[in-house]
Amino acid sequence: MAPRLHAARRPARGGLPPALIALALGAFGIGTTEFVIAGLLPEVAGDFGVSIPTAGLLISGYALGVAVGAPLLTAAATRVPRKTVLLSLMLIFVAGNLLSALAPTYGLLMAGRIVSSLAHGAFFGVGSVVAAGLVAPERRASAIALMFTGLTAANVLGVPLGTFVGQQLGWRATFWIVTALGVVAFAGIVALVPRQPADPDADLRRELAVFRRGQVWLALATTALGFGGVFAAFTFIAPMMTELAGFSDGAVTWLLVLFGVGLAAGNLVGGRLADRDLMKSLTAILLGLAAVLVLFTVTAHSQLGSIVTIALLGFAGFATVPALQTRMMQQAEGAPTLASAANIGAFNLGNAGGAWLAGRALDAGWGYTSPSWVGAALVVGGLAVALLSRRLDRRAAGAPTLLRTTT
Repeated sequence: MAPRLHAARRPARGGLPPALIALALGAFGIGTTEFVIAGLLPEVAGDFGVSIPTAGLLISGYALGVAVGAPLLTAAATRVPRKTVLLSLMLIFVAGNLLSALAPTYGLLMAGRIVSSLAHGAFFGVGSVVAAGLVAPERRASAIALMFTGLTAANVLGVPLGTFVGQQLGWRATFWIVTALGVVAFAGIVALVPRQPADPDADLRRELAVFRRGQVWLALATTALGFGGVFAAFTFIAPMMTELAGFSDGAVTWLLVLFGVGLAAGNLVGGRLADRDLMKSLTAILLGLAAVLVLFTVTAHSQLGSIVTIALLGFAGFATVPALQTRMMQQAEGAPTLASAANIGAFNLGNAGGAWLAGRALDAGWGYTSPSWVGAALVVGGLAVALLSRRLDRRAAGAPTLLRTTT
């Protein structure tokens, strides 16, 4: 059950609570530190005297930390008030980025990345539950989308600005800025997020029990497959644009900004659609995403076509996020916190898996359009799982009626 809000904390009629701003700010800092390292790999590699591929392991280390940290930290905090959990996670985030900024060796930088990543999945998992509890049931997907706006804004603003700062002032300056963002987010949570006492009935056994539900696993599979399709194409967008569309290396930065603008818009629109009809919206968005990825195999050869399709890819890709996260919380009703965090892990598993499969397609010599084909296939798989889940919903809803008519 979502905790009751203190009257002074309730939003104005038709508005959304200011606590969501604090959650979005935390998401902005986390999203920036996750993705900005990709633009700073040459600087990091040069500073520590390692190869670019070795520096790239800082991305893999972060993803592994998210996958491991999300369920473990969330499970450990089952009986802790959610506001306390969020504040503790921001402290871990700040500590990790501070270690990264000060790291004298590559190994300590990796350690800092892993420490900061531990907060990632649990923050989004617990934050989703907190955001949903701040509003009426019919507005939960929109509230979750607003929190995730911080993540989308990180792609539009945080990553390009962080990359620029790191290139001009050194990569450590970027981590100092992200550390400061974490401190500001901590203060915002203290000031704006209402105290939410832990569920008195919550315990780890109850949280784990939801994983006996088949629909929870179907929700995880939909997330991993559906969102994995986005990163299959996105991971190799730079060589695709330079080799096929004929863009210069410098133009890729602005194409990524365009992708970020598309995903920011898609995140907000997806939240509103999911509030109207969750599963109908989710299946329609996944179908549209698959169509965009197929279209990209054609438009990747055209600069104008690529520009339009990249924006559409960002829009359709992140329009799935509120629906996928809300679906998990819906299916884990009664004990959603650990399942919500596990779904964040599923997003990251999809990211890693989609990128790996697309890389294998390139290694096989299938060309730079093959990542989009791989992405489309993954999304179609996610759509098939979502349709199965929707059919099971209908069957479960119809079972009592059928029983009554036959007795």
